[in-house]
Amino acid sequence: MLKVLLFCAFAVAIISAEIAEEDDVLVLKKSNFEEALKAHPNILVEFYAPWCGHCKALAPEYAKAAGQLKAEGSELRLGKVDATEESDLAQEFKVQGYPTIKFFKNGDKSAPKEYSAGRQADDFINWLKKRTGPAATTLTEASAAEQLIEGSEVVVIGFFKDVESTDAQAFVNAAESIDDVPFAITSSDDVFSKYEVTKDSVVLFKKFDEGRNTFEGEATKENLLAFVKANQLPLVIEFTEQTAPKIFGGEIKSHILMFLPKSSSDFQDKLDQFKKASENFKGKILFIFIDSESEDNQRILEFFGLKKEECPAVRLITLEDEMTKYKPENEEITTDNIKAFCTKFIEGKLKPHLMSQDIPEDWDKNPVKVLVGKNFEEVAFDAKKNVFVEFYAPWCGHCKQLAPIWDKLGEQFKEAEDIVIAKMDSTANEIETVKVHSFPTLKFFPAGDDRKVVDYSGERTLEAFAKFLESGGKEGAGTEEEQDLEDLDDESPEGAEDGNDDVDHDEL
Repeated sequence: MLKVLLFCAFAVAIISAEIAEEDDVLVLKKSNFEEALKAHPNILVEFYAPWCGHCKALAPEYAKAAGQLKAEGSELRLGKVDATEESDLAQEFKVQGYPTIKFFKNGDKSAPKEYSAGRQADDFINWLKKRTGPAATTLTEASAAEQLIEGSEVVVIGFFKDVESTDAQAFVNAAESIDDVPFAITSSDDVFSKYEVTKDSVVLFKKFDEGRNTFEGEATKENLLAFVKANQLPLVIEFTEQTAPKIFGGEIKSHILMFLPKSSSDFQDKLDQFKKASENFKGKILFIFIDSESEDNQRILEFFGLKKEECPAVRLITLEDEMTKYKPENEEITTDNIKAFCTKFIEGKLKPHLMSQDIPEDWDKNPVKVLVGKNFEEVAFDAKKNVFVEFYAPWCGHCKQLAPIWDKLGEQFKEAEDIVIAKMDSTANEIETVKVHSFPTLKFFPAGDDRKVVDYSGERTLEAFAKFLESGGKEGAGTEEEQDLEDLDDESPEGAEDGNDDVDHDEL
């Protein structure tokens, strides 16, 4: 028996020894993946590419989380796979972009869970503990509650004299629905006394703004979820690689953004004015600050048609089915101006802000005509012309590949009196009639008075484009469903990196 035990211990040691670590993160390959799942049944795995900017930004927090879990003696571990080297693993687990993070539970690799929370160490740890432990940790001592609160950016504690009550069950149900915030429940008199709670309550403790919020109202799962989502983020949150998932993954889809250089002498004053205004719109509008000098944020400025020298500036955007932007009439950043702007938005009294460049003097000089917001309607909806338009972004790799083909198409049809080949930079120009979600987007505006718009979803070759035009916009036209599938292969206007943005799938 002793020999068997020694052999098993030796075998485990050999398995563990084969798995190298970098900053407490297991380095996984096809050759050791099965062994890793046997040695560490509950493991979070990041599939990354060495050149991916999002992966580089993620690395320090990911390593920090791995170190904390290891120091705790937790069975939970973090691993990483270089998907550019381990292409078989990437294909096996359907990795479509970088970083992709998946959780393998109980050594099962048949259906790993996609990681869906934030990119800070606490987010990884809280998410993992929620996935492997109770939705709400039971606190029996004040010291345990104190340790939990001190160790968490945000934590929600349910104070219930009877943890089997209806309200307590609603609390646990809510806890099961939120992955990125730790929940705890207590009936301990010591914990009640420590935090001066005298009756059944739900309290959100946080290391910013008010410090704590107490739930008021009927304790239903829906009401508790709304309470947590309204209070778990700071009144004003800075946009960074780490906070982006929380910003875009939250329930609040109306965002007001203040673009301001951190180095400006009045930075703190403007931030204070912005923050004071935010108090009136908690749970309705998310207030976001963006350092306009940071190189990492230049794509966002471009998306809103802004340049560094135009900041400070404020814009509002809705992230529903259609992304609609709004610009304040008064650009001065004061609490009163921000409040008035947000109030008009909530009341539905704002008109969308559509960007447009000035019409170039030589816009129709070349075979491919140059459209901007100010001349689009006149050209695209000319009742006597069939107009084929490419909506592009200057940084888009797919658009750069298409450019010489589009120029040849323009040359081929330059003598056709009823056909116009055109292009529009959709990062600097917007129109109400066409919403661009990916680049390039190709649309055909046939002659006639009915203002018809036809999506092109055929091959992007000179021959296919020519056949499409010669067929009157029929051969190569796609259904809405086909166009959606086509969009999956194109580049989003949000946050991809030059050269590799078609596989970098993060937000702005």
